[in-house]
Amino acid sequence: MFAAKVKSYAKLNLSLNVTGTAGGYHMLDSVVASVNIYDTICAKPRGDKLVNVYMHGKGSERIPPERNNAVKAAERFVGRFKTCGADIEIYKDIPIGAGLGGSSADAAGVLNVMAKLYRKTGETAALKELADGLGSDTGYMLSGGFARIFGRGDRVEPLAVKRELWFLLFLPSSSVSTARCFAEYDAAPDPLRADSARLSRALAEGDWQRAAANVYNALGKPAALLNGDTAEALRAAADFSPQAYAVTGSGSAVFALFESEQMCRWAKSRYKGKIPVRVVHTVEPQKRRTWVRNPFVLSEEEKETAGNLMTGAEDGREKS
Repeated sequence: MFAAKVKSYAKLNLSLNVTGTAGGYHMLDSVVASVNIYDTICAKPRGDKLVNVYMHGKGSERIPPERNNAVKAAERFVGRFKTCGADIEIYKDIPIGAGLGGSSADAAGVLNVMAKLYRKTGETAALKELADGLGSDTGYMLSGGFARIFGRGDRVEPLAVKRELWFLLFLPSSSVSTARCFAEYDAAPDPLRADSARLSRALAEGDWQRAAANVYNALGKPAALLNGDTAEALRAAADFSPQAYAVTGSGSAVFALFESEQMCRWAKSRYKGKIPVRVVHTVEPQKRRTWVRNPFVLSEEEKETAGNLMTGAEDGREKS
């Protein structure tokens, strides 16, 4: 039985520019959006200060605890708020090393579930500070949705976007090293081509053609150089003539933006390649209910997802 449960959603980088470096980190200007792929984080309190995090799916079981941001998030939460510890289960559906923010989602999800567990949800500033200390994008992942993020991802400007966007998402089984991707970028910097300000305005105004024209990722070329599957996914996406297509994050995943769900499903039905694909859409996590009916147990959907992950039955079926 679980005392608290949250869903922590993946993100897509609709635009990504590298604007410089500071303190040894690359500074970014990126428009991001949450999509309906999520990890489920469940927790129950302990009577001591210990934290146990159990990972399930997507090879996450092999992540050493000392390198797991989810573990760090729980420990820092306990240290900051002087609460007891927790036993935490994370059921992953967000692929690792795909540029979908899986590690950040887990860290943010742990902070959110611990805040629910110990009634600290109103401590937004403190939670954001903890999240920012755990890595890029983690502060954004606390709430997700459409946003423009700056710097290391710690500056978040939420965007009001009314329309749901649909994508065909290519998910290579191989990953891309973020460090190597930035090193390749530094060797041959890409000029600023993604206008995140223009993209933000276009999304807010519902000008989808202008929005599509500003979809671009400066890390796309380095990611394709490092990973042949990413390069193949970009070619496959282009063949369908979508409104736009790009790598997300530092790869390896690639998305193709279409004007409707029907067009996404048409493209999926015509794709004959070997890279797994999913039809996904944007979500506003803060507007969605965290659970249905009983909050203390996994829903039927979550049981099915967890069962598929545990048995390795990953066939590209989309989950909404």
